[in-house]
Amino acid sequence: MSIFAFDDHQAIGQVRSVETSRITVRVTDGERLQRARVGRLVAIQSTGDEWLIGIIERVWRHPVDMPSLGDNEFGDDEPILPEEENGVAISLVGTYRERDGIARDTFTRAIFSLPEINRPVFPIEEKSLEEFMGILSASSKSSAAAPLKVGTYTLDGKATAYIDGDKLFQRHAALLGSTGSGKSYTVSAILEQASQLDHANVILLDLHGEYSSLKFASHYRIAGIGDLAVEKPGAIFLPFWLLTYDEMQSVFVDRSGENAPNQALALMDSVNEMKKKSIMALGKADLLEGFTVDTPVPYLLSDLVAALDDKNDETFDTGETYASGPRKGLSKTEKGPLNGKLSRFLIRLKTKMADRRYGFMYQAPPTYQSYDALHVLALKLLGTGKAADGTTTGIKVIDFSEVPSDLLPVVIGLVGRLVYQIQFWSAPGADGDSRHPVSIVCDEAHLYLPNQSSAAGPMERRALETFERIAKEGRKYGVGLFVVSQRPSDVSTTILSQCSNIISLRLANKADQSVVKQLLPESLEGLMEVLPTLDIGEAVVVGDATLLPTRIRMGRPTYPPRSATIPFWQRWCEPKVAVDLVQAVENMRFQTRG
Repeated sequence: MSIFAFDDHQAIGQVRSVETSRITVRVTDGERLQRARVGRLVAIQSTGDEWLIGIIERVWRHPVDMPSLGDNEFGDDEPILPEEENGVAISLVGTYRERDGIARDTFTRAIFSLPEINRPVFPIEEKSLEEFMGILSASSKSSAAAPLKVGTYTLDGKATAYIDGDKLFQRHAALLGSTGSGKSYTVSAILEQASQLDHANVILLDLHGEYSSLKFASHYRIAGIGDLAVEKPGAIFLPFWLLTYDEMQSVFVDRSGENAPNQALALMDSVNEMKKKSIMALGKADLLEGFTVDTPVPYLLSDLVAALDDKNDETFDTGETYASGPRKGLSKTEKGPLNGKLSRFLIRLKTKMADRRYGFMYQAPPTYQSYDALHVLALKLLGTGKAADGTTTGIKVIDFSEVPSDLLPVVIGLVGRLVYQIQFWSAPGADGDSRHPVSIVCDEAHLYLPNQSSAAGPMERRALETFERIAKEGRKYGVGLFVVSQRPSDVSTTILSQCSNIISLRLANKADQSVVKQLLPESLEGLMEVLPTLDIGEAVVVGDATLLPTRIRMGRPTYPPRSATIPFWQRWCEPKVAVDLVQAVENMRFQTRG
């Protein structure tokens, strides 16, 4: 028996016009028009057991201009002209079938046929709404062994909202919303469920340390000044030799200087020389067969500086001698091609080497100079399973809060590139499906994945190139992106356009709303008109991972992040909490929060 059993008097109107995915409904009764509310679901019978499902996106009542008539122009039997025109615009979102082969009560986003003119349109409410939402929940829940629950439907708070975890992570996703709308809570709630899986594989790029409260995850942090003397648990060093040549240029070379080409050439020659020497010293001569300047092998930064110093001071013996004067009999020399042209470059390099804020890259412990150092780092980034203390080693939270802002894009790009390249070079196996998929959660993406690459600096461009490549090609190699941002208008449109799933919480800014609307099919743009009016924690979810594009009240995590907005006025009213400002000043001096 169908969940829809409507009487004609329950209809809000009849179909008046039909487009590809939109229909217009004529409502003759003002009382019926009151039941047509924006965002409500409606059903239109297509065949005996097939119903089209739509969302009301606009309701209107227009007065009709009445002609000026004489007293006797119409007789008493003439029909009375309507004084107003009522209408409803509906966007079609899918098809419900009572029977679909051997299956019963199914919903699909496909539109198999369009309604006929004058077909009645019924609002889905009360018991019909409850049963329809139950079908949506059951359909989503049965699509995976461990369903991903995200909250409850706004239309029916009793119906649990599930989304397809495979399609959410496999086809990239974007979580967007203004500050305080609930982004961090949503990320925590989703990762909390992922931690229940035996071999979840997620890397969360935490820029402010706000996810340190997630007890189910493994926590790492890019090493700070306090780790240089003694490496503390969870600290990760990213030695400079992991950088590609392009990344090194963006860090070391001043592109605005007239000697920039000479600096870049000298850097390439010296890096090639150092890496080849290291390969031979390690006894890995077979690496030379596929060697490039970007081959990640360890070598000493001091050796690189010494090689650049030699080029900067290089002189050549001309073969002639001085015939007279105080230098009589001494050989004549002339400056090398790079003599004196690398001075500023070397000063910049040596200054950064001595700056302890960059110690995670330039002052890594000796263990990071071994050939196996990259193997250990790969296991930290891509390892999965359960630790002895019950934490999920597959959920990795990497804290970047102590990384200097000028180097942040390169460091994040380096982590993303390592993950992608390791996945890329993993042997696919006989079945072609042996890679273990990993998802990268890019929190605060607008800070390092800018929209305008032309306006970005060389460091931002390196990170942008890496993540745009992942967005376009990562799915083939088991690398997914989960982009999180409060300013979607500032995030690369190339990356956002590759996200097949959009979870949009409240957005107040017009430019941000416009970006989100452009990411969706034209038929769903009306659904996004509610973005500025959403409640905290309420989102519009659209994409491959959800059967029905609709409003969902997102669930709250067991372990909330440390991102709650501080209540200024309330704190100012209450007795002051003891704050050790002396210790805060000392922490600033020592560059550590410990």
